Amino acid sequence: MTGPGTTPPLKSLLWPMRLTLVGLWAERMARAFWPLWSLALAVMAALAFGLQDLGPLLHARIAGGAVALAALLLLALGMRRFRRPTVSDALDRLDAAMPGRPIAALRDTQVIGTTDPASLAVWRAHQDRMAARAAGARPVRPDLRLSSRDPFSLRYVALTAFVMALLFGSFWRAASVTGLAPGPAIAMPGGPSWEAWAQPPGYTGKPSLYLNDITATALELPTGTRLQIRLYGPEGTLAVEQTIADQPSAPPETTEAAAAPDGMAGVRDYTVTRSGRLSIEGPGGREWAVTAIPDALPAIAVSGAIGREGDGRFKQGFTASDDYGVVAGRVTITLDLAKVDRRHGLIPEPEPVESVVLDLPMPLTGGRGEVTETLVDDLSKHVFANLPVTMVFAALDAAGQEGQSEPYAVTLPGKRFFDPLAAALIEMRRDILWNRINAPRAVELLKAVTFRPEGFIRHDRAFLHLRVLMRELEAKEASLSTEDRDALAEKLWTIALMVEEGNLQDALERLQRAQDRLDEAIRNGASPEEIDQLMKEMQQALNEYMRELAEEAQRNPGDQQQQGQMQGQMMSGDQLQQMLDELQKLMEEGRTAEAAELMEQLRQLMQNMQVVQGEGGQGKGGPMGELGDTLRDQQELSDDAYRDMQQGQGGQEPGQEGQQDGEGEGQGSLAERQQELRDRLDQLQDGQLPGDGGAQGEEGRRKLDQAGRAMDEAEEALRQGDLDGALDRQAEAMEAMRDGLRNFGEALADEQRQNREGQGNERDLGSADPSGRDPLGREPGDTARIGSDRNMVQTDPNRRAQELLDELRRRSGELTRPSEELDYFKRLLQLF
Repeated sequence: MTGPGTTPPLKSLLWPMRLTLVGLWAERMARAFWPLWSLALAVMAALAFGLQDLGPLLHARIAGGAVALAALLLLALGMRRFRRPTVSDALDRLDAAMPGRPIAALRDTQVIGTTDPASLAVWRAHQDRMAARAAGARPVRPDLRLSSRDPFSLRYVALTAFVMALLFGSFWRAASVTGLAPGPAIAMPGGPSWEAWAQPPGYTGKPSLYLNDITATALELPTGTRLQIRLYGPEGTLAVEQTIADQPSAPPETTEAAAAPDGMAGVRDYTVTRSGRLSIEGPGGREWAVTAIPDALPAIAVSGAIGREGDGRFKQGFTASDDYGVVAGRVTITLDLAKVDRRHGLIPEPEPVESVVLDLPMPLTGGRGEVTETLVDDLSKHVFANLPVTMVFAALDAAGQEGQSEPYAVTLPGKRFFDPLAAALIEMRRDILWNRINAPRAVELLKAVTFRPEGFIRHDRAFLHLRVLMRELEAKEASLSTEDRDALAEKLWTIALMVEEGNLQDALERLQRAQDRLDEAIRNGASPEEIDQLMKEMQQALNEYMRELAEEAQRNPGDQQQQGQMQGQMMSGDQLQQMLDELQKLMEEGRTAEAAELMEQLRQLMQNMQVVQGEGGQGKGGPMGELGDTLRDQQELSDDAYRDMQQGQGGQEPGQEGQQDGEGEGQGSLAERQQELRDRLDQLQDGQLPGDGGAQGEEGRRKLDQAGRAMDEAEEALRQGDLDGALDRQAEAMEAMRDGLRNFGEALADEQRQNREGQGNERDLGSADPSGRDPLGREPGDTARIGSDRNMVQTDPNRRAQELLDELRRRSGELTRPSEELDYFKRLLQLF
């Protein structure tokens, strides 16, 4: 029950109520007039930046009228929304901020029970309690949030523009707004009769200058600074004299005095190009001696010698500098023809080749006044690779100026090929790119290289691709176009990579290839980066080979022949690693002769560790062995057909199918051999092959079907005397059979793995105790225990413990042991 509203007689509420009332005024003013003051801030920022001077006078007047109309509308809208806050509003806001609304309780009067003393006592106690609570009142902060009324944050946009105008603009420019009104607008007495601004180029990072505030007679400005001078007053009162610019560079409508607003004598716009004098002649004029600071050319130089990465990329350091910062750079690489060794395929004049232009790397963060970077790129495929070139580095600044380094003569690094065949292919590729007239010579050399490929070309797939490429090159050598040349060069590169780093499936062959490449690199003085990469490749190939040895020993534990081969060559993994470390050390010290000798010892050691399969092994018997024999026979047939084609033997008459001419073989005989291979493949497909019903097995059978179709087409081509087409189909057949062998091998490995998992942990992990105990004396099944109940130590405990630890380390370094046993030893070493 509330009586008439009266202000509670509490002096402590006076200042909280007043401050809350002020907050209410601010809150309601902000909500009602935020569009108006946002418009005012935006207009002031635009005037400070001189927006009114950019366009014609008519446009400025129209914009001014529109702004004034918008301001009136916003003012009327604000007045309509504004509600003047009262003391009661402040008390209500203050009361709502306290629990129990004590001010409202103090403003209430008792209506019922006024004659009852007890009721009166309760009421007075309630009033005292509310008065004590109201005495602790604090002013309530106003709610100035306008996000619901300004969802696009336009007020912040206007405020940001105003702050930017305070920092970078000039509110003196707002004085020119007087010229927007009709009639003459003469500068007011005491105000500026001229104004001038100097705006340096943006890339210098220097601020704009308001020349009215500069009283010094000397002025330093960067070259390219834009000067804008505005003259106010009657025509002819003020004039500008200068020797720092060629001519005004501003648009005509702002340069000519006739285009200036009423009362403005004109606008002058200059670009500083040299040092000189700048003066404003007339009442209140001023004069400066301007020194133009030239923009220096950027400087760039080569730092350090050019290097070669193991994968063929080159790296070259450089340093660049500029007074205002380097923005970009490039290097131009040109063939140094005078230094080229003009022999063999480089005797003809080279075909025109454009210089190689590479962009230089620039730092992403930090200043660019001093730049120190390293260019890393790969030009191994370019004809310039491994040839003398000149490199010219260039740096550019923001003004478009360019500084160049001295020509840097160097041999452009490229990928090194250590396999002899790969190196020969890359040389033929270079000769064809050098000049297309080298194509016949390249064909003859490739024929000589591939005439007897046995023992020389170890990568069958690369050999097949090379034969197809040779036929294509021979067919087009007389009219080799640029597109054909580039396509053949790309194929030669792919084949060379296949030979050099090919996908060899046999672990031993991979190891031998890695050893050959490393040995060739040592003898040819390869770079440390290339040696390091080849060492890593050989280490990886060695690990794979040792793992294959361990798996073979696990698959054939009773193979006496294998044991005989391994006898006498007991070397732990630690000892082998010591040899590799010693090889690395010799290479780092430059002792190449000793490194080559150690490399030969390592090669002999690995040859003695080869595993020779018995006649009953996986490689000879069963469907997989027969499929491998079929692939080899197909390879021999393809070699015979290719030899016949090289010797120029054409098709024969049907009655001559079984005859041979010289070393060649009749087409009919080749076709019959092809038919026999096709029949043999059909028999294999009808037999039991690994992976029956599995994904790998089905994929292998699909590859064999593809090989069979290619064999049929090869047979038909042989009967028609088309050796070229037959070789293509035979290559497809061998490719498909090789893929099928791989799929069947993976299927067979999966089956063996599943069989081993089904047998459980029944294999002997090489324990030293014949009773099955491990080196720590634990019985089978006690693997979770550490130690044993048996007394194993009959001598000095410390010595025995050291012997056990040494034995564990020795066995863990023997890579020929099964992987499960090696993992077991590693866990024991981690425990102890």
